[in-house]
Amino acid sequence: MTRALETRDLSRFAYLSIVAAILTITLKVLAWRITGSVGLLSDAAESVVNLVAAIAMLVALKVAAMPADKNHHYGHTKAEYFSAAIEGTMIFVAALVILYTSVERFLSPQAIENVGIGLAVSVFASLVNGGVAIVLLRAGRRYRSLTLTADGKHLMTDVWTSVGVVVGVLVVALTGIERLDPVVAFLVGINIVWTGWKLISESTAGLMDSSLSKEENRAIADILAGFVTRDVHFHALLTRESGHHRFASVHVLVPGAWTVQQGHDLVEEVETAVHEGIGEITLACHLEPSEDPRAYGAYVTEFPVQRYEDIVAAKETTSQAESERP
Repeated sequence: MTRALETRDLSRFAYLSIVAAILTITLKVLAWRITGSVGLLSDAAESVVNLVAAIAMLVALKVAAMPADKNHHYGHTKAEYFSAAIEGTMIFVAALVILYTSVERFLSPQAIENVGIGLAVSVFASLVNGGVAIVLLRAGRRYRSLTLTADGKHLMTDVWTSVGVVVGVLVVALTGIERLDPVVAFLVGINIVWTGWKLISESTAGLMDSSLSKEENRAIADILAGFVTRDVHFHALLTRESGHHRFASVHVLVPGAWTVQQGHDLVEEVETAVHEGIGEITLACHLEPSEDPRAYGAYVTEFPVQRYEDIVAAKETTSQAESERP
């Protein structure tokens, strides 16, 4: 039995991110206008990227929530990967602006004014970003959403960026070395480039149908091993991830003399156990007669299910070890 794919509308988190981005842009631009710090200007520029990314996230989440239709039998969840790629690209653009501005200010340094007020405004904006980032990261883990996780990571990076900028402005205020401000801004730009690269890499991996994590693959293989007997075997366990949906397929080898009802009952038990063990997943079981040589092909899988002989041997080894204990 293949279970119907569940769709979730997570756009409420995108609206939260949009509101936070507009608020932080306003606060950081105000902090830059008060102090004249290019570091704070770079921080404000990244918040503009946050706004564009949040809008892209809203569109992607709306599309991803659309149910499967006649042209998209597996739903639209891969739209989330486009959002992450757009966000990564926008981060690169912001980084180039920041790097250019920091070099220009390094060559023509300017004094920083009203440090106390400007930094207070910037710190408040960072607290807003930090709170929203925590909400998005938790929601990303709960709903297995790359889009929410990516935006949460981006906002958290923005928080650490702001911390670095604040420290840089404070150092300038205490030492009077004005070129430290653009140096900090340049380092911020480099950090943003790294963040953008990671987001684009993650979205590309998703579009390439990457398999589930090693932990998830191992968990599925272990559940299947619980059904292995002298007559029942499994092989060709394959998995992939699409947005918050997970997919897996496995070949179930049974005696050719089994009835259709026997095979069907076994597959039902297997799928139920996998669902109960690891949560929402679309599992497809392909039933094959174990006596047929055509049932054994070459399949690329990193997590083969244990054979009956290996399970028996392991149990015998464990029992022998326990009996030899003093």
